[in-house]
Amino acid sequence: MDYVVTPPAVVSVPVVGQVARFPVHRIYCVGRNYAEHAKEMGFTGREPPFFFMKPADAVVAVEAGQTGSMAYPSLTGNLHHEIELVVAIGKGGKNIAAANAHQHIYGYAVGLDMTRRDLQNEMKKQGRPWCIGKGFEQSAPIGPITPAAQAGGVEQAEIALQVNGQDRQRSTVAQLIWSIAETIEHLSAAWELQAGDLIYSGTPEGVAAVVPGDTLVGSVAGLESLSIRIV
Repeated sequence: MDYVVTPPAVVSVPVVGQVARFPVHRIYCVGRNYAEHAKEMGFTGREPPFFFMKPADAVVAVEAGQTGSMAYPSLTGNLHHEIELVVAIGKGGKNIAAANAHQHIYGYAVGLDMTRRDLQNEMKKQGRPWCIGKGFEQSAPIGPITPAAQAGGVEQAEIALQVNGQDRQRSTVAQLIWSIAETIEHLSAAWELQAGDLIYSGTPEGVAAVVPGDTLVGSVAGLESLSIRIV
């Protein structure tokens, strides 16, 4: 088939122990899904889950054992890190019951939801969409995906982020307000999930700014870590 412009390359993420890669369809993100992070953002309680999206080409896929790089984005002076457990969907579906959600999970990875916080906050004040704060280029770094069968007890695992060797975020995935299964149930009621979707499940407390030259190392116990440098 001919195209009037060159089609973009398929965005993909490495898979632990495999040559084949995971092709990315969509990126869904869950907002304020840890209670302590909700508090630091000015909210409390178990509010209904809400979602936003990033384009697939926001992915910065980092190979195991390597340090990737992310360009400091334009228009911001307040770039924040948000460490997250990422869920990779291997089987699509709509109106998936929480009890069946794990049948749809291919695997898990460590990700960062990078945020232009000043732009996001300004859009919030104006009551406007905050895509400009979340969906920019290179805003979704991610490490290798570990297939679910190899991931162990990921839903109880410690999740942490260090910046230049110093702790910034540390919690456990068990502290999610909405569990992975509940998130998939809610998400699939609004969209038909597809194989290749990524779900960034939310970040714990401790979000803060980074600057060029900083090195971020994110981890979820049992998964390959993610290392990335801001340039």
